Amino acid sequence: MGVLRSSSRVGLTSLSDGAQVHWTAALPDGAGGDGAGAGGGRTSPVVLLHGGPGLPDYLGDVAGMVADLAPVYRYDQRGTGRSVWQGRHTFARHVGDLAELLDAWGAARAVLVAHSYGADLAARFCLAHPDRVAAVLLMCGPFLGDWRAGYRAERDRRMTDAQRERLRVLEELPHRSEEQEVQLLTLAWFTDHADHSDAGRGWRWAERDARLRRPVNWGMNRELGAAGRADPLDGHLDELRACLPVRAELLGGCDDPRPLSALDGLARSLGLPLTRIEGGGHEPWLERPDAVRACLRRFVRGRS
Repeated sequence: MGVLRSSSRVGLTSLSDGAQVHWTAALPDGAGGDGAGAGGGRTSPVVLLHGGPGLPDYLGDVAGMVADLAPVYRYDQRGTGRSVWQGRHTFARHVGDLAELLDAWGAARAVLVAHSYGADLAARFCLAHPDRVAAVLLMCGPFLGDWRAGYRAERDRRMTDAQRERLRVLEELPHRSEEQEVQLLTLAWFTDHADHSDAGRGWRWAERDARLRRPVNWGMNRELGAAGRADPLDGHLDELRACLPVRAELLGGCDDPRPLSALDGLARSLGLPLTRIEGGGHEPWLERPDAVRACLRRFVRGRS
């Protein structure tokens, strides 16, 4: 059968506490297709969980890689993008948001494809609602142990002295102008990419994203970052192993400044396969789109 086309829908769902979450769906045109699971019947939707925390959704390119295989939903987490909200952020609240969204979409279960911080959220959702996860693919996260030290060291190695100093100055400003915020985010993000020279694609991607992935909810970032440090997934591995669906995998970029060894440690602890994307950074679909597309399509089709 040929590749099916997909159509898009957008919506705004009101949650039980009054928050409103903006979402986008790519729905395959026609019925059937090779997205059906091995058991036949209705295909579980794919839900993409973006990272941050504190950023709006940025996984449109990833959605396009599998939108002809199954319904693909993505959303701006509360307090980001078009999901405007003020309040205290907790893992429990964000896990609950996803459960309510699945109800609103009429999905008993979903295939979760999660990136970076979103992978941490997906793992915590598996702990709370294992019956609602048909499969889960964790991309570039979550990481075990003191991975932040290795990440900071590699990030600093990829920067010049002048870049490190400029980033430090911008981080310490009590208030930043629009252009200063763009500068800060570009400096913070360009080392995430494999081609991280100041004239390379990584710099251009970071500068583009510094203007598009806005505004950053820094309060959300601090609150959920502190929550993750206070209650890391490291202490829940036995429980997580028991809660994961049969189809659970990890994917990581070999040139991500976050140590791949930390992701490999999680894979070994949970007994999961890890796909390593050679030449890929923290967003490996940018540098190696064909390799990531092939992995995603295999996974969504239900093939090991």
